[in-house]
Amino acid sequence: MTDRADGRSDDQLRPVSIELGVSPYAEGSCLISAGQTRVLCTASVVAGVPRWRERSGEGWVTAEYAMLPRATHTRSGRERNGPKGRTQEIQRLIGRSLRSVTDMAALGPNTVTIDCDVIQADGGTRTASITGACVALSLAGVWLVGEGRCETNPVTKRVAAISVGIVDGRPCLDLDYAEDSSAQVDMNVVATEGGGLVEVQGTAEGDPFQRAELDRMLDLAMSGIETLLGQQAEALGLS
Repeated sequence: MTDRADGRSDDQLRPVSIELGVSPYAEGSCLISAGQTRVLCTASVVAGVPRWRERSGEGWVTAEYAMLPRATHTRSGRERNGPKGRTQEIQRLIGRSLRSVTDMAALGPNTVTIDCDVIQADGGTRTASITGACVALSLAGVWLVGEGRCETNPVTKRVAAISVGIVDGRPCLDLDYAEDSSAQVDMNVVATEGGGLVEVQGTAEGDPFQRAELDRMLDLAMSGIETLLGQQAEALGLS
């Protein structure tokens, strides 16, 4: 069906672009756009790891997420007193997703911090952040090898994420804000190359949904993630 507001079919992603090197001082960076959602993702490398990590001999990857004040239709205040609950949830999700594809032993005594800053929000900011963050992290891995700080790129595979939900009774892929705000079910799926699931977050906003609907949404999500993984590979020159 093609009666979504933007003319997409139920199984169609919004147009996606990934622009590399947009933050020249960062060890890895990209600007990812998914429809009207735009997120700047940067990777910063520092020598050393958190104190609790020192004896492990392994590195660490962490993430921070923020939405710029005018990323939405009305201005939101900056989180000057620390991240709020939603922000903490999202940045933890991003960090978990990235660590799932990073060889911490190969990373060695280095910490990579990924910053995901939402420039414009129209739904799917956390999923776009994960997809873009993986690209920035991969570029930082190339930098580490080039600087002689790692023997191999510690990013062993790629990870991507997408939203899916039930809108007007139909499973739909890659919800924009209008769809997300009216969806009967909202779900975010994170998966790696090879189809490994990292996280599935799904919630019914009203009536419970059925197992068959869950299976359909997962099928849609995995198909969308496969496409996103291909776009990552193309941006990184791996395809």
